[in-house]
Amino acid sequence: MTLTVPTRKPPTTTEPVFSVSGLWKVFGPKPERIPADPGLAALDPAELRARTGCTAAVRDVSFDVRKGEVFVVMGLSGSGKSTLVRCLTRLIEPTAGTISIDGEDVRAMDRTRLRELRRHRAAMVFQHFGLLPHRTVLDNVAYGLEIQGVGRSERRERAAEFVAKVGLEGMEKRRPAQLSGGQRQRVGLARALAVDPEVLLFDEPFSALDPLIRRDMQEEVARLHSEEGRTMVFITHDLSEALKLGDRIALMRDGRVVQLGTPEEIVGSPADDYVREFVRDVPREQVMTVGTAMRPASAAETAGGPAVRPEATVAEAIEAVARAGTPARVMDKGRCLGVVDSDALLGVVAGTAPADAAATAATDDAAAVAASGPAAGAAPVPEEAAPRRRGQAGPPGPRTSPEAV
Repeated sequence: MTLTVPTRKPPTTTEPVFSVSGLWKVFGPKPERIPADPGLAALDPAELRARTGCTAAVRDVSFDVRKGEVFVVMGLSGSGKSTLVRCLTRLIEPTAGTISIDGEDVRAMDRTRLRELRRHRAAMVFQHFGLLPHRTVLDNVAYGLEIQGVGRSERRERAAEFVAKVGLEGMEKRRPAQLSGGQRQRVGLARALAVDPEVLLFDEPFSALDPLIRRDMQEEVARLHSEEGRTMVFITHDLSEALKLGDRIALMRDGRVVQLGTPEEIVGSPADDYVREFVRDVPREQVMTVGTAMRPASAAETAGGPAVRPEATVAEAIEAVARAGTPARVMDKGRCLGVVDSDALLGVVAGTAPADAAATAATDDAAAVAASGPAAGAAPVPEEAAPRRRGQAGPPGPRTSPEAV
């Protein structure tokens, strides 16, 4: 598996946009009895169907989506991910649990408030585009604004702005049948952006596209997020897509979230054998950061040598160490937090160094160095050692779906 994962920085706020707690969606007769009965709630999917005739598509799921982050929900077909995202705006009515957006109870919303939520606050980008075949690109993009009651001239002006933003300038008068699959998906993305929603919800939007167009669309989403910082909830069954786009990933199985964490946490510390099998073929050096291989620096090592930032991936550090032939300093705002050498970096690649223990040690070392002040001889990080930013294109390569793992 070839994978290019942009280096991420933590969200600047922990303020949640969506907050979900104890969410259930059960299909079948008398669904409300399932979450209310601990005995039934504990049954595995096959036994639950056999005893009650019910299917629990979402089972006791809780998470927060932070403002400005890309929150990815990933899982195989039937894991409950698409049902989950539809519950957020009650396109599917939840059976039990709570959902709030900016502190407002979504399940308590009347029709008027729910309509306002769907039209103004959360926009959905679907897998099958959902374009109106008799309308032009411009009028498809403007459709959401028309529903909002925006005047014709204003909505067409705003629609033209977002047509250009997604790279379709010059195609405003075409109809969906005259577009490629990737172009139609860009129209769907522009339509969602045009209504200026607080949250963008993506339901496997690129799964019908061929690999090259899919990669282009992933990079387009990453670019738009980098430019606008908009909160996104992204549903996918593709692990490489989740690792590339997600600030945090919730991995689902049989309606439950089996692990929620950053890409580095998912790959470096799998919660169980199911997650471990999922990430088995992931190139660890492209996901894990230098903190997993960092050790305290000696006085001589702080004085010079190549430098990388704390957010740099192990792959970037390997390149720096290989070119210089010496350990690389991990530098943050003029302080040397520690060093990484070839042995430790290769240990991360091979999976022989426990990621959680290394990360803990790195954190402790960083705190100790920060408390003692800037290291002697500390130098600013060279520009060439800076990590890739979200949305920056990396080397092309094949994508691997979880079904192939």
